[in-house]
Amino acid sequence: MALQLGDIAPDFEADTTEGRIRFHEWLGDSWGILFSHPKDFTPVCTTELGEVARLKGEFDRRNTKVIGLSVDSVESHREWSEDIKETQGQTLNYPLIGDPSHAVADLYDMIHPNALETLTVRSVFIIGPDKKIKLTITYPASTGRNFDEIIRALDSLQLTAKYSVSTPVNWNDGGDVIIAPAISDEDAKTAFPKGFTVLKPYLRMTPQPNK
Repeated sequence: MALQLGDIAPDFEADTTEGRIRFHEWLGDSWGILFSHPKDFTPVCTTELGEVARLKGEFDRRNTKVIGLSVDSVESHREWSEDIKETQGQTLNYPLIGDPSHAVADLYDMIHPNALETLTVRSVFIIGPDKKIKLTITYPASTGRNFDEIIRALDSLQLTAKYSVSTPVNWNDGGDVIIAPAISDEDAKTAFPKGFTVLKPYLRMTPQPNK
């Protein structure tokens, strides 16, 4: 059965380009993003890995560790990293899991036989400090990921984990948010001292509480 939101992210041990890890121990108290690649030395993956290296500071600022995976070996990953550095101008600054046995890919249901029989699709898992899966996105092999969107979603997840709010369509960090319907207007006056606008009894907007 495929992993679902709220499930505990399966723990595993694996070799990576930064040594052997136990996943939950490696995550510690951080948020985490685990993302898979169909194969080393493929064009779309090369651009993605370079982009994540460029964005590493943004993930660090959000207390989020990033880790990649493909079904090739760690040795292959290290060779590939030279191409990434040459073509993308970025040195890899996060680990890549070597998974030639497909052990981790199978654990996370990253291989979809109707799409790619032996290779992983472009899976993304955002995992909270409680080790639970907060978000999943699956892309086909031909479509590169939008990491601006992944960061936007991460911002929303971190915000809504701390405050009784949700984020509206096309929200970006700093935008107004929605007060949870379970909070009464009276309680909302205390919880959201910046005030709020009632569009409908179930739709109340307030400035982002941590800005």
